[in-house]
Amino acid sequence: MTTAQRAPDTPLPGRTAPARASRRFIALYGLATFGFWMAVMTPVIVTMALKVNQLAPDSKESTLAWVLGIGAFVAMIANPVAGLFSDRTRSRFGMRRPWLVGGSLLGLAGLAIVAVSPTVWVLMLGWSLAQLAYNAVLAALMALMPDQIPESQRGAVGGLLGMCMPAGILAGVYVAQEAASLAQMFLLPAGLFTVFVLLLCACMRDRMAPTQAPEAMSLAGFARSFLISPKGASDFLWAFVSRFMLLLGIATLMTYQVFYMLDKLGVSTEAVPDMMFRSTLVSSIAIVLSSLASGWLSDRSGRRKAFVLMAALVYAAGLLVIGLAHDFNGLLLGVGVCGLGQGMYVAVDLALVTEVLPNPDEAAKDLGLFNLASAMPQSVAPMIAPLFLALGGPQNYSSLFTAAAVFALLGALAVLPIRKVR
Repeated sequence: MTTAQRAPDTPLPGRTAPARASRRFIALYGLATFGFWMAVMTPVIVTMALKVNQLAPDSKESTLAWVLGIGAFVAMIANPVAGLFSDRTRSRFGMRRPWLVGGSLLGLAGLAIVAVSPTVWVLMLGWSLAQLAYNAVLAALMALMPDQIPESQRGAVGGLLGMCMPAGILAGVYVAQEAASLAQMFLLPAGLFTVFVLLLCACMRDRMAPTQAPEAMSLAGFARSFLISPKGASDFLWAFVSRFMLLLGIATLMTYQVFYMLDKLGVSTEAVPDMMFRSTLVSSIAIVLSSLASGWLSDRSGRRKAFVLMAALVYAAGLLVIGLAHDFNGLLLGVGVCGLGQGMYVAVDLALVTEVLPNPDEAAKDLGLFNLASAMPQSVAPMIAPLFLALGGPQNYSSLFTAAAVFALLGALAVLPIRKVR
């Protein structure tokens, strides 16, 4: 029996991916990824700012920075550590399934704490727990790409997964708009994500660890396992730098768009969910169209770098438009341009990095390290944003989004030294 003909419930041996991933697996993979972004990004974009405004209205900017910053720090640690343990997981349920199920349930519990938190300290605790759990899930989800998807399909599947992010965000913002309470805004997306993960885990053929027991690892060996040599993995490190800089620009927009509407455009608190839904709708349409087209074209052409480079340049242009905008229509135009660049980027970037992994046998750990390039900007952006907001007077959002555009341009330049991928 060939790998492609293997029965649906038969585990995948070692790290051998099937000759071609089935449509059912791709659909469920996409659905789980959609749910992940719905559960994780709805708080970052909408509900966390509203919760902070409820608990600490007089210091909402600094409080939000602390809450998101601490959560991002937890994410930075949890993602690669969970990836390492996932790579070494030996169970009859597979290597990834225990982390997907356990992480989704624990993340739901964390967001439940956030939803009912009476103080900022309890809010921080709940969000940190949610970030810990969901980043363990993310490490396993990302590892499914090299585990289950052959290189010939990674651009197209990456395009689908790239589409799932804005679709999940849009769905989460819609739930926030229609929910009867702030607690429902947190819990409904997380509950749906848990259901989608259970569906994926019930139907997928998980990768199984080798039969031999893994070598015992000392504390020093544990720490060394996360070190990446610049000499042997320069392409991986340049891909890391490229993602970090572009995601720093993206994190700036996502984190401060609500405050931009409140402080610069004069939108009322009650109108924010509706305005965010309209903004997210424009962004999502642009990302979906760009992501699907870019993933398909990348597979057909065999090129990855050119798409990542162009994506970063387009996103930078969109941030400049937002920085110069004076009304909501200007914001929508900039968000649409950013969406085109983001869609192109997320479609191809994951395919690119799976082709420059330092050690394919430790895909979850290395992808967990790579995910730091996504988690760290969530912490860095709120910390450095006040510096740019204060330039030339208080609440200078033009300066902030111009700086974010420069970050994205640096992300474009960082992809140029990558040699292994065209």
